[in-house]
Amino acid sequence: MTYFEEIHRQTGIKHRHGADWQGIDPEFAARLRSQNRFQSGLDIARHTAKVMRADMETYDKDPAQYTQSLGCWHGFIGQQKMISIKKHFGSTNGRYLYLSGWMVAALRSEFGPLPDQSMHEKTSVPALIEELYTFLRQADARELGGLFRDLDKARKAGDEAAAAKAQQAIDNHKSHVVPIIADIDAGFGNAEATYLLAKKMIEAGACALQIENQVSDEKQCGHQDGKVTVPHEDFLQKIRAIRYAFLELGVPEGIIVARTDSLGAGLTKQIAFSREPGDLGDQYNRFLDCEVVEGVGEKGDVLMNRDGLLVRPKRLPSNLFQFRPGTGEDRCVLDCITALQNGADLLWIETEKPHIEQIAGMVDRIREVVPNAKLVYNNSPSFNWTLNFRQQVYDAWEAEGRDLSMFERDQLMSQHYDDSDLAKEADEKIRTFQRDAAKRAGIFHHLITLPTYHTAALSTDNLAKRYFGEEGMLGYVKQVQREEIRQGIACVKHQNMAGSDIGDDHKEAFAGEAALKAGGENNTMNQFAA
Repeated sequence: MTYFEEIHRQTGIKHRHGADWQGIDPEFAARLRSQNRFQSGLDIARHTAKVMRADMETYDKDPAQYTQSLGCWHGFIGQQKMISIKKHFGSTNGRYLYLSGWMVAALRSEFGPLPDQSMHEKTSVPALIEELYTFLRQADARELGGLFRDLDKARKAGDEAAAAKAQQAIDNHKSHVVPIIADIDAGFGNAEATYLLAKKMIEAGACALQIENQVSDEKQCGHQDGKVTVPHEDFLQKIRAIRYAFLELGVPEGIIVARTDSLGAGLTKQIAFSREPGDLGDQYNRFLDCEVVEGVGEKGDVLMNRDGLLVRPKRLPSNLFQFRPGTGEDRCVLDCITALQNGADLLWIETEKPHIEQIAGMVDRIREVVPNAKLVYNNSPSFNWTLNFRQQVYDAWEAEGRDLSMFERDQLMSQHYDDSDLAKEADEKIRTFQRDAAKRAGIFHHLITLPTYHTAALSTDNLAKRYFGEEGMLGYVKQVQREEIRQGIACVKHQNMAGSDIGDDHKEAFAGEAALKAGGENNTMNQFAA
């Protein structure tokens, strides 16, 4: 519906109420409707799920059309990210938000900073989803408010061309509301707990939920040690629970991202139930590290029949069972195939380093069974990207027989090598990593889980060093405000960003000439008008 079609609709509503609504302006009502396109989190989830599905279909046709996101831990951070993307690229197409459970634990828990072990309040995750979309919707309202003021200014000046241009911009406005891939960890409990939390996250607006195959009460960050996986059927119960949550809430296009931590997990909490040889339980149990038992075993033994032999799975003092070394990749592939065959839409393989061929080797095997398998991949800050890629180039050059006498492989992080050809080639591989991995390794979506955690720390350190040092106020003005002005950062007008102009528009509509508006001549924000 166009802007003027909405005005016409609101005019009809006013006329039906006659003189009782004489103080209501249909055009302002139309503006409010335009500024609040999404009436609920479910409206957002349904819209963004369709956006993401369309992006997945586009990627299947052309892997160059991969998508990206950055993890955001606050609504303002997510809002500024999307405003920046629109400013620099004109469109939010293919750009999402990622909600990291790690950052929720580290930054949003009432307990204070926590490790990524699902100890934070489960309600903090849907709360952050709702917060992110509140800020994104406010970005829409702010931007449209500016376009409405442009329209009013053009009308007042009698400039029909400018008025037509403003109206066209209003009708073609692109929302800041984009898909969020939200981390539900390992489900915070059993399948019922997963279902209940999934509903809260979807109701808050999430169209894509990422769940991992670790045990929920022993969950660890994917880049730390001590990870414990669950049998396939346990994980599939949670995938089904999430799908039912999407269906119940009327979001059938909702997306499930099935994450496997098997590559780095050497432990399981339980032996899988098996009905017959070769079923999923049996396949899972065959990865267990076992020793053949002579006789009937010893007191307290857990024993299994494997191919007619009595075997004892290796059990740790923690009562966890150990997988055979070197089985991680095979377990990963089976995890992925099984998840896709049981309702998951996308895969997440947590690796220990960013190596395209390692990822592609597993994806090739998965695609032998599920040809359109696609990945979400964590371009993790836990990787030392500089060292990893310099070592990859070093190893490639060594295989080619090139002279490496000037390099020490374990010291390649050193600034001493920054201007070398090896470092330059490594940086180019980092630059093209997402493009190359999307083409070779089936990665549909690239994300960085914790970037804004690190940027907040880095920028605050730089400001503190300058402001509390010799530079004083110049440390803020030179490094922050002057750059905001020159780079056109919208929040240099922080009152406007916080909604003062939106509030003035409302005051004028509600109170007319009696409105006490904030944006007058004496507003110091006017210093930034140029």
